[in-house]
Amino acid sequence: MELRQLRYFVTVVEEGGFTRAAARLHLAQPGLSAQIRQLERELGQPLLDRSHRSVTLTETGRAVLPYARAALAAADAVQQTVDAYTGLLRGRVSLGLVSGATGHAFDIASLLADFCDAHPALEIALTEDTSERMQAALLAGELDIALLGPTDEVPPPGLSLRIVIDAPLAVAVAPGDQLLATPDERTTVALAELSDRALICLPRGTGVRAAFERACARAGFRPRVTFEAAAPHVLAQLAARGLGVAVLPAGEGGPAAGGQLRTLTIVRPGIRARIALAWRAAGPASPAARVLLDHLREALPTVPGSRSQGDAPEAAGEGPGVTTRRP
Repeated sequence: MELRQLRYFVTVVEEGGFTRAAARLHLAQPGLSAQIRQLERELGQPLLDRSHRSVTLTETGRAVLPYARAALAAADAVQQTVDAYTGLLRGRVSLGLVSGATGHAFDIASLLADFCDAHPALEIALTEDTSERMQAALLAGELDIALLGPTDEVPPPGLSLRIVIDAPLAVAVAPGDQLLATPDERTTVALAELSDRALICLPRGTGVRAAFERACARAGFRPRVTFEAAAPHVLAQLAARGLGVAVLPAGEGGPAAGGQLRTLTIVRPGIRARIALAWRAAGPASPAARVLLDHLREALPTVPGSRSQGDAPEAAGEGPGVTTRRP
């Protein structure tokens, strides 16, 4: 029995079949199948049931899987320990990013490029998803670190958050919109004025959408969302074509329609749009993930006055606080 055979076995299980596993391992599928069959012959029992369209575990396979994963984790720990003594950082870090999260506040691509230049043996797996799903993935150990919009007023137990963007929520409207039909050059809009308007919002599962819906519920109405888009600049483009009022963080949206959109800050109540750097409260499991987390905490902006979890609740619509525990 060889470690690579155990790795092949675990990969087939994770990918749900030989074709995707072979692609992930950069192997030919017949060779991968042969290695798994050799492992099964050595153990004297089939580990995988190949009788259906998707590959599933046999009863023996289910019993073996946790030990195979433990063996691979132990082997990786040995290598990481040696690398720590030689000053070489290697491994794989999974980083989640909510779509449209960074806007113009910072350049995540440059931050990761600088980190990879300093640690060429390290692999970073970047995933875009909703904040809600990324919070669950962090808690389940499927992600090491994430940049997300907190979806709850209080951070979920087991997560640490550091707010890196904190902006007021605003609306973007096209020229001629009824919200602009006043003699003064208004810069704000009361939340109640949006109760009967067609709205263009970020999808459910994002922190901005969650904060906006909480505020609307407290104001006694349910927002009428007619369009959704994952990126703020797309929301602005839809608003520029007169398809509704775009709800987005102030300063986001880009130069849609040549800058013709007017932006009004939402007031009564004010709502905050926040992006946080998030990780498990106990700290990332691998040395590589811990080093990347330290790099991001040092490089990303810090919101002045960010509070620690356990302080008094914030005002309505203000969103979640921030934990400051270090792993």
